[in-house]
Amino acid sequence: MNIAANTKDYQGFAIAFEERYSKVYNNPEKGIIICELLTDYIPIEDFKETFYKISAIVESGSYKKFIFDKRALRAFHQPSMEWYFLNWKNKMLELGLDTHRKILPEEKWFEKMVQIAKEQIMKNNPDNIIHLLDIKYCLSVEEAIEI
Repeated sequence: MNIAANTKDYQGFAIAFEERYSKVYNNPEKGIIICELLTDYIPIEDFKETFYKISAIVESGSYKKFIFDKRALRAFHQPSMEWYFLNWKNKMLELGLDTHRKILPEEKWFEKMVQIAKEQIMKNNPDNIIHLLDIKYCLSVEEAIEI
């Protein structure tokens, strides 16, 4: 059984929607949305569609924290990360979602790829908003909810 499923029951999260590649949970009272990826790779159009649906949830409430559980991933897709980092996070900041918690796969190469890609994005986009966001990496959904 996955950790996000246990956490949502324990913490009062409900499934907002479920798709082939992801499950999204929310708790409007806590102002938290959780996106749990379910597969090792997500085509960029499906990735964007998931995040457009998450955007609609954020627009409909008062959300401050987004938890992104990427533990199922086994492929790193730079264009998806760039879109997420430069487009989606900007829009969410405008809506008040400024706290981001991320849970990465255990493979150290994945963490290194994220670090390299993030550095490149920041170098190529010096006007990015990262300094306005509270971003932390966590080991579990429970930890991400708490900090």
